[in-house]
Amino acid sequence: QVQLVESGGGSVLSGGSLRLSCSASGYPDNGYCVGWFRQAAGREREKVATVDLFGESRYTDSVKGRFTLSRDNDKNTVFLQMDRLKPEDTAMYYCATFPTHSSGARYCFNGKYKSWGQGTQVTVSS
Repeated sequence: QVQLVESGGGSVLSGGSLRLSCSASGYPDNGYCVGWFRQAAGREREKVATVDLFGESRYTDSVKGRFTLSRDNDKNTVFLQMDRLKPEDTAMYYCATFPTHSSGARYCFNGKYKSWGQGTQVTVSS
């Protein structure tokens, strides 16, 4: 059973930065995709960015050039560096994962995520 814990959320002014972390335990040995999702109040959950075992990442258009994924496989941790934050980035951010033998940015972006963390709140004020 994979368990995920997010951290790093907080409140910042527009244009500021935050770095979210997703720490995992119980990962299978055969690899996995990790994704970050967000859900703003009154809105549907949105996919933000995903990364495969080898660090190949993909981003939704609204965060391209501002958000950057990285991962430390030794520590089973994935980071989401968020720069030039905007008020519309305000949401609860969740990381999620699923085990897979496959890899690739598109594959992970289109994957079905099965294990979820509890989320960390990001609030950006103007």
